[in-house]
Amino acid sequence: MLSIAWSTLRTRWLSFFGTFLALALGAALTAALGQVLASSISSPQPGPQRYAAAPVVVTADDRLTVHSWLGTSSAPLAEPRGVPAPLAARLPDAVVDRVFPARLAGGPAATGRPWSAVRAAPYKLSSGRAPARSDEIAVTGGARIGARVQVVTSAGARPYQVVGVVTAGPEAAVFFTDARAARLSPRIDALVLWRPAAEVRAALGTAAQRETAALGTAAGPETAALGTAARREAAATGEPAVAAGLRVLTGRDRALLDPSREAGEQARNNANTIAGIAAGFAGFIAIFVVSSTFSFAVGQRRREFALLRTIGATTGQIRRMVYGEAVLVAVTASALGAALGPRATRLILGWLVSLGMAPAWLVPSTSTAPSVIAFGTGVLVSLLGVVAAARRASRVRPAEALREAGVEPRAMTPGRWISGLGVLAAAVIGMAVNAIGDPAGATNNKSFMPIVMLLIAAVGLLAPVLVRPVTDLLAGPLERLRGAGGLVVSAGAVASTRRTAATAAPVLVTVGLAATLLGGAAMTDATKTAMQTSPVRAGHLVLPTGAGGLDRQLVERLRALPGANVVTATSTSLYTLEGNGTQLIRRPAEAVDPANLTTALSAPVTAGSLKDLRDDTIAVSTTWELSLGRRVKLWRADGSEATFTVIALLGERSAADSYVTPAHAFSARPTVAYVGLRPGTPASALEHAVAGHNARAMTKAAWIESAGDRRATASRLGLLVVLGIMLCYTVIALVNTLLMAASDRAGERGALRLLGATRAQVLRYVMAEALLVVAVGVLLAAVATLLGLLGLWSALVQLAGPVPVSVPWEPVAGLVAACFALAVVAAVLPASRTKGVDIPRL
Repeated sequence: MLSIAWSTLRTRWLSFFGTFLALALGAALTAALGQVLASSISSPQPGPQRYAAAPVVVTADDRLTVHSWLGTSSAPLAEPRGVPAPLAARLPDAVVDRVFPARLAGGPAATGRPWSAVRAAPYKLSSGRAPARSDEIAVTGGARIGARVQVVTSAGARPYQVVGVVTAGPEAAVFFTDARAARLSPRIDALVLWRPAAEVRAALGTAAQRETAALGTAAGPETAALGTAARREAAATGEPAVAAGLRVLTGRDRALLDPSREAGEQARNNANTIAGIAAGFAGFIAIFVVSSTFSFAVGQRRREFALLRTIGATTGQIRRMVYGEAVLVAVTASALGAALGPRATRLILGWLVSLGMAPAWLVPSTSTAPSVIAFGTGVLVSLLGVVAAARRASRVRPAEALREAGVEPRAMTPGRWISGLGVLAAAVIGMAVNAIGDPAGATNNKSFMPIVMLLIAAVGLLAPVLVRPVTDLLAGPLERLRGAGGLVVSAGAVASTRRTAATAAPVLVTVGLAATLLGGAAMTDATKTAMQTSPVRAGHLVLPTGAGGLDRQLVERLRALPGANVVTATSTSLYTLEGNGTQLIRRPAEAVDPANLTTALSAPVTAGSLKDLRDDTIAVSTTWELSLGRRVKLWRADGSEATFTVIALLGERSAADSYVTPAHAFSARPTVAYVGLRPGTPASALEHAVAGHNARAMTKAAWIESAGDRRATASRLGLLVVLGIMLCYTVIALVNTLLMAASDRAGERGALRLLGATRAQVLRYVMAEALLVVAVGVLLAAVATLLGLLGLWSALVQLAGPVPVSVPWEPVAGLVAACFALAVVAAVLPASRTKGVDIPRL
């Protein structure tokens, strides 16, 4: 049977060429995306930047570690602790570095530093001199020497004289005198040293012993435990013990303090997510396309199988022959794709970097594992896709098939009915579970995307049932036109429902995925925007133009405005032990003024009252799973422990996960100020107060619009990247299926010429049929899209009320137009070149 399979491949190469291309592309995509994943995992972070010239850096531990009955659990701190001043005094030769937001008014984001830290990066003075007075600064750019500029820090905006310009470094910086920097930011962020690390550890170890001895018994068991842990670690490493809560960083570890590290890790995660989602869709589309193509090919070869059965071939031999064809195609195509795919890794990485979805420092991996996995996946996908086709081929009866004319057998077999309805039921159950049990989970792509794939697969399996009513709907206007063209087109599509369904399948996948995913993202973004904005009562908002937050001077100016009611909110974090007290979880919190909170926000409260919010109380959402009145031990943003009493439970539509008072915000600056202007108060007064503080005032309506636009742009960009990668896959599938259908219809075209149709009429007939099939695929995609978006809507409506069921029509319309254009070219080109268009000779 393998020799027959090989002969079949040689004589019917056109029927398998598209499958070969699809499998090769699938293996290439899998290998390339696997290399992207491997690159994002294996690529090291770039070397130290902020402290590139400093061999040793001492900083505070940036993790909170809590002991539980099952061991220890830790999480990154939201608020840096800082190096204790007494320990810094033990290292008199250390450069004390302080890192804090400082930005020229109207200029780009920058960081404030003391001048003594200029050599740590290093920065070099290119012109001018070092700042010597408290009102002097040196900058990396944005101002000239001698200029008088406003610099905005956490304290407020103040004029400074630019006396020096330094070369560009790892970040834009504003350098103050050491004394001025200490007043602006009392916390010591790092100690920079130019001596051996062992000496530094020894000095810190001696300091730690002295501090512990000075504390005596008042230090308590926790300090004693930390000291014991430090001594044990020192014994294990052979190095002197270091004061608890401090880290001595050398080598590449100094990069942990770099300003771009967090953004780089976020971009790395974006690349991981996009590559993983694209690889998952590649596998789904590959199985869909291969199964559809092989099913179509089996339908074309029923007489061949019948002839083999007539001369004695068993059902098992027929099945093995079909499997053999699939394996021969899959092995060749997967090997080619797995070999060529890694060559596209650099191109994909460059594309992601240009879109801001991956860090620029990723290095293409040289691992062979992605290619091996791609090869195995290609063969497995081929075998999974051909299972139904092989079973169908083995059931052909000799006499029945030899008696058949050009009319297809029953469109839906019991197995296809069971599979289609089963997959549809699984999708509906998934949507119901999201809508009833976890509405918030529906906003997660990991929950929504599998449902989308199930719906498209279900519509594809049930497509033969839908072809006739859909074709009747679309062909109705054509049949009323003059001539028999419209009748012939619709009759041909209805008479071969399997062929029409197989040809429309790539259109269903392409348009269905694009419309459902983009529409779902638009609805999810609208829901998140509504959840964020609907609780706001204030008519105006003041927002920072950068990441530094609002300075204290600006907040005071806002509160001094006559006729203005101002409430600030500061984003912070709280830590709680969950999972039976074993896992430390970081939860977001908003620090707000309880006295005026209800005038600015309409926080939904299901139990209790926000009027009781004090420094020792907290309002939490139901996700905390805490009861009203319960006392709970938490850790604040700087790692300090505190006990709170739950005084209110927030509803599902709350804009915050929890509320605390500003006493727990520490050095964090307000992220927003809600301003309510009394009637008669001019908005220009608000604009005047904000001027020069790197902030902007806007109405609530403008804020809602900008928030929705930013969220929609970010989510749509990621989906367009995934869909762009998938589009090339479905283009091959569409063209291949149409070429297979064209070769199968040569006899029909010849019959039309015998009946008197001209060459132009036949080509118009072929074009109209291709357009009708694509239209059928678009309508089937619309069915899948409608089901998916309605299921998503039923979950989202519980979070933020009714949201519009919307689809971004521009990219979807462009995709539909591309499918129509490809269909016309793929159908007309072979029809104009084959002999089937000529009048057959008798």
